[in-house]
Amino acid sequence: DFRMQLLATASALALIAAACKTSGAIASEGGRPTVWIELGGQLERVDGGEEMFAPPFILKTPRQSTETIAPLSLTHDPRYNKGAEASISVSPENSDWVFSAAVRYGRSNGDKHVHQQSYPGPFNKYYSGHVAPAYPIAARFTDTTVKISQQHLVLDFQVGKDVGLGMFGSKEGTSVVNLGVRFAQFTGRSNITLKSNPDWAFSYKYLNYPSYGFTNVKIVKSQPYHSNMAHFSASRSFHGVGPSLSWKASAPVAGNAETSEISFDWGVNAALLFGRQKTRTYHQTTSENHYLHPGQFRTVPGSRVTVYQNPPTPDHTRSRSVTVPNVGGFAGLSFRYANARISAGYRADFFLGAVDGGIDGRRTYDRNFYGPFATVSIGLGG
Repeated sequence: DFRMQLLATASALALIAAACKTSGAIASEGGRPTVWIELGGQLERVDGGEEMFAPPFILKTPRQSTETIAPLSLTHDPRYNKGAEASISVSPENSDWVFSAAVRYGRSNGDKHVHQQSYPGPFNKYYSGHVAPAYPIAARFTDTTVKISQQHLVLDFQVGKDVGLGMFGSKEGTSVVNLGVRFAQFTGRSNITLKSNPDWAFSYKYLNYPSYGFTNVKIVKSQPYHSNMAHFSASRSFHGVGPSLSWKASAPVAGNAETSEISFDWGVNAALLFGRQKTRTYHQTTSENHYLHPGQFRTVPGSRVTVYQNPPTPDHTRSRSVTVPNVGGFAGLSFRYANARISAGYRADFFLGAVDGGIDGRRTYDRNFYGPFATVSIGLGG
């Protein structure tokens, strides 16, 4: 994986350096830039997910009110990521060929801590011949801590040919078919801790001591409760490389190429990535029952008995060679003025079955990215 990334990075740097060195020497007599350098950013929705960690006790946690947040609703992956992109394309003078390199990077982070609690009010307690208010020793609560991060990197190296000059009624319209290589990398980490006491309750007794003035006085005999905790951690990754095919087209809709112009851009892409999925997971769940023996009139914790305990699972480590299909597309508008261009649009990329999102066993999930993007380009050599 390291050698693959090093080779891809070195190739990109070599292509950029060569293009920048050549751009000062080559120029198009017709005014068409021979080199385009593009920088931009994107905000993308991320779909795909992974298997949900749901320990038994959290499924039985009652909702205290309509405003209570369900703990499991906090453990999902971040919905959006943001990132940056860059590309360089070289079209030699008097040629329909285009050589390009592009990189796209995005990341998302989720860091949440939510504590929800409801506390019962005071109750009657019997103290050596008299009744007085006392307070509970435990509250009903849920405590959820979630830390999730995801990153993705996509590199493209392509060679294309403009096969559509003039096909849109203008010599400035383009239709470029590209062949090349795509490298994609996805990584993610999850750390989730869930705690709760979902069912605090009281054990009551009625006192009848007329001589003390007590007739059917309801007092608390004891307050058993539970102490539950679960922890889950996971790291997942996919690295793949393979052939790619794309079609990018542009048609002017307003303006003049000699001064300023607005064009409609669109394109589709497909790739077949050969790589490896890796996953490592760990989880543990523990629940303790705090109780008092019958006949005890006190509200301090009694014996602790473990109701159930799932011992720490061994690390589930999996690695598998996979083939991941990738399809996508984009559409947008560009405004060009002299040798500069501003573009904005909407893009989608779907990587099918790219990540092993299972916990104790392998389960594949897609990684889908879609959302708006914007770029600024500078043309050189025109």
